[in-house]
Order: sequence, then structure tokens, then C-alpha cells
Amino acid sequence: MSEAKPAAPVTATPPWEAKRPPSGRGMLRKLVMLLVVGGVVSLVLFALKPRPIEVEVGVVQNGPLTVDVSEEGKTRIRNRHIVAAPVAGSMQRVTLKPGDKVESGKTVLTRIEPVLAPLLDSRSIAQAQARVDGAAAARSRANEALEIARTGLKYANTSWDRIKNNTDKGTISETDRDTFEREAEMKAREVRAAEFALQVADFELAQAKAALLQLESPAEGGKFIEVHAPVSGVVLRVQQESATIVAPGTPILEIGDPTDLEIEAEILSRDAVAIQPGALVTAEQWGGEPAKARVRRVEPAAFTKVSALGVEEQRVLVLSDFVEQTPALKALGDRYRVEVRVAVWHSDDTLLVPAGALFREGSEWKTFVFDAGKAKSVIVKAGRTDGRMMQVLEGLKPGDEVLLHPPDNVTHGSEVVKRAEAR
Repeated sequence: MSEAKPAAPVTATPPWEAKRPPSGRGMLRKLVMLLVVGGVVSLVLFALKPRPIEVEVGVVQNGPLTVDVSEEGKTRIRNRHIVAAPVAGSMQRVTLKPGDKVESGKTVLTRIEPVLAPLLDSRSIAQAQARVDGAAAARSRANEALEIARTGLKYANTSWDRIKNNTDKGTISETDRDTFEREAEMKAREVRAAEFALQVADFELAQAKAALLQLESPAEGGKFIEVHAPVSGVVLRVQQESATIVAPGTPILEIGDPTDLEIEAEILSRDAVAIQPGALVTAEQWGGEPAKARVRRVEPAAFTKVSALGVEEQRVLVLSDFVEQTPALKALGDRYRVEVRVAVWHSDDTLLVPAGALFREGSEWKTFVFDAGKAKSVIVKAGRTDGRMMQVLEGLKPGDEVLLHPPDNVTHGSEVVKRAEAR
């Protein structure tokens, strides 16, 4: 009987799970894995971190501000005259066309062969004499108005000459100087209008006398009455061109001076109350460079006009005169369209902020101030605006940097960076 072999000793660790000494390649793999995981975590944390918002900034500073009222207007000839038939009769064809030049007292506009009534009573003669007397009285009134206008012009020129000398010595403000200069210009225009009115009165008196003479001399029935131009200028419109039988007072054509233009603008009554005579006017969008003008008159009566949307509006006529007749303005004619901007308020030095920096929050104006890389919400008391800049009454000081058109994600305390710096 053979001897049994002793059993192998039992070990705690199986031989196939015996520990092997660590190699350098395994340590390197673990290190790389740790670096990759750390990098990914860092990228995620960096991506989740709030980034500064790029913004544009503007600077609060002092400067001039002019508040305008913009409206569509049109040019018109200041002094125009409608030539009418002085007597009843057969009128010859008018050969003049719009744009033709006429000379006062020399250019024959048309000829009328009077038609005599079969019975000439004292009533017709008395009516003709009354028209002569009325025309004579109108001429006297026009002459007196011209003398008054000349006296006013003389006084205005004397005051203006005196002010010019005082301005050189620095004893008067620029505003007062402009007022006296504008007064002299307006008086000169009044004299010109009075001279035009006197020429028209002379013409009407001559036509009335011609009609009376025709009634008092019925034997001269075949004689034509020549209708002359009452003033020098150009023909604006021919209202009766063909030969026809006309009654006394029938409009024939319209004459005016195209170099004597003014601007007529229909302003809303709520805006017109702030417009004063002498206010600065800028005429734009007429086909040339912007031209300067001055308000001469704000008419006291408003009228109702229906807008394109069907809304009834109360509007007021505002009349303005060009400050200077430049060669470019000669291209303008009667009833040409222009865009006018009338100054209703002006300040030479006030605190201004870009209008795009302010926004409404409830009933308050607010803005964001750029403060060391953060947006700071500030309540602002705003004044007048011209659409581009706004007057600041309280809340800001000169030199402050404000955010222009801030994005919706900007709040108080948000980190911001100037767009120029971000690039």
C-alpha cells in the first residue's frame, strides 16, 4: 500500500491573482485620464461662468440744444395780383403763357371791346364814378401805408446802425443784436409789399377811369380797351385764355414776382403756440442744400384739416421769409414742396445725454451708467429733446459714461465691457 502524498498548502491568494509590480505605462495612462477629466470640468465651469456683456457707451456732456417742430410746407409768392376785366365786352385771346415776363404799365395782357348797353341811365354812370372814387381812396390808403412803412424802415435802420456800433464794444448780447437786425429786414420787406400794393392801386384806378370814360363817350363804341400789366413779374397762371365775352371782374390771369418767395407751413395748433415771430426755420428736402429762414407771422386763426388717417386736426398757417436769396433758391417757384423745421426752444449750454441711453420704467426715465465694468441703474430727470440728444435736469453729471441701447439682459450690477475694448 502506497503512501499518500501530502496535500499542497492552501494559500490566501490564488496564484493567478498574484500582484504584479506596477508598470510605468499604467501610471501614465491614469495621469492622462485625470488631466483629461480635469480639463473637461474646467471647460464646463468656464462655459457656465457669466461673461461680461458687450455694450456701446456714450458720454454725458454740455452743449447746445435746439428743439424743432418738423412739418411739410410749400413756397408761395408773397405778393400776387389777379388781373380782372375792367368792363364787360368781347375779350381777345390771351397770348401770354405761364412763365412769360411782363413789365408794369407796358406789357399788354389783352384787349377788350366794350359792349355798350342800349340804354345808358344815370345809375350806370354813378356806379362807374363810385368805382373810380373807391379806387382813388384805395390808392390814397396804399400811399399812406407806404409812407408809414418807409418811416418804420428808417427808424429800424437807425437802430440797427447804432446796435452794430455797440456790438463792437461788447455792450449788447448776440440775441438782442439778432433781434434788431431781423426787425430791419422785416421793415424792408414791409416797404416792398407796400410799394407793390401802391402799384396795384394805381392800376385799378386807371382801369376804373377807363370804364367811366367809355360810358361817358358812347360814340367810341368800337374802341378797344387795353389791359396792361399792373406790376412787373411773370405770369403765374392764365385763367381765361380763349377769346370770349367777359363780365366786369372776370379773372383773366395771375401775375407775381417769383424772386419774392415765402414759406407757408400748416403747423398743428399745439405746436404753433410755442412758435414766436423771428424763430429760426430750416427749409430742407426741396432739391438743394438746407436754407435758413425766419418766422414772420403766426396766423391767429386755426382751421380744421383731415389727416391721411381720417383724423380731424386743428392747424395754423406759419409764414416764414428766407434769410438770404442764394442762387440755388432761384430754382424754387410758386407752390413748391419743402420740409420745414421751426425752432421752438434753444439753449446754448445745457447738459445733454444721447436719447438712445434713456428708457422708461413706469413713469420714470432711467439709464445705465458704466461704473468700473458694471452697469449701474440711475434715475434721470429728463427735459427737452430734439430726437437725438436729450436734456438732463437731474441724475447725471458731465463726463458720465452711459450705455447706448442696452440689451434686455443688462440689469443693475451686470458685468459689462465696452464693445471697442472687447475687440
